[in-house]
Amino acid sequence: MTKSITLTDPMDPARMVALAATLGIDWQNGQALPPFAHHVYFWQPQPQARLGRDGHPKVGGDGLIPDFGLPRRMWAGGRLRFHADLHAGVPTEKRSTLLKTNEKQGRSGPLAFVTLQNEIIQNGRLCVTEEQDLVYRPEAVDSAPAALKPAPVEADETVERRFSTVELFRYSALTLNGHRIHYDRDYATGVEGYAGLVVHGPLLAQNLMLMAGPGLAAFSFRGTSALMDFETARFCREGNEMWVAGPDGRLCMEACRTLA
Repeated sequence: MTKSITLTDPMDPARMVALAATLGIDWQNGQALPPFAHHVYFWQPQPQARLGRDGHPKVGGDGLIPDFGLPRRMWAGGRLRFHADLHAGVPTEKRSTLLKTNEKQGRSGPLAFVTLQNEIIQNGRLCVTEEQDLVYRPEAVDSAPAALKPAPVEADETVERRFSTVELFRYSALTLNGHRIHYDRDYATGVEGYAGLVVHGPLLAQNLMLMAGPGLAAFSFRGTSALMDFETARFCREGNEMWVAGPDGRLCMEACRTLA
């Protein structure tokens, strides 16, 4: 049986005002929400006892995602189609469905892949269709690092960005993302094995979508390497292909836009 849940949200304009301030963009109430801004809505707060050690809600139980016994979670990528504008202050529905799961053996041990689908409906109209790809991994182990994919060098447009710890904290708060890799340096480095705080994959994708320009009809993205808080990234576009490059030239995220 397909598992799904439905949430409703009044879409408080104040939350979008806070997101605009965090992203450094202009937005006035009455304007359409920018692409991907629905992620600051549809919170599902859980009591402390229902959180895992990483700060995320525990998987299994009554939620959509089963418990694979793998403690490390990563949002690997996603695909979005934008059918109509969303507006703040209008009650909105989000229907989430577990599309598929897949378990396999990776280089560092077992992996579990999950795909969720979200349908965002406002005034009875489907406005956004989104698929999220999540990966669950085993404990961090000392092993040879995976080969890093180099980012393209040539681009029509390039913007440099570095994310402060304050920006990471604010984005975590606005999206109710308790994952400690984004704000707890001791946890990120000592438990999960990262070199620093991890910049949210969705925050990278959000910045690419803002860079994609008006008339965005569809957008897909895939994370390839984590970006740390102490690194300056290059956000690039060449035609409809987009990407984020780390300071060492590695590819951190690749994406593709479709304009209406």
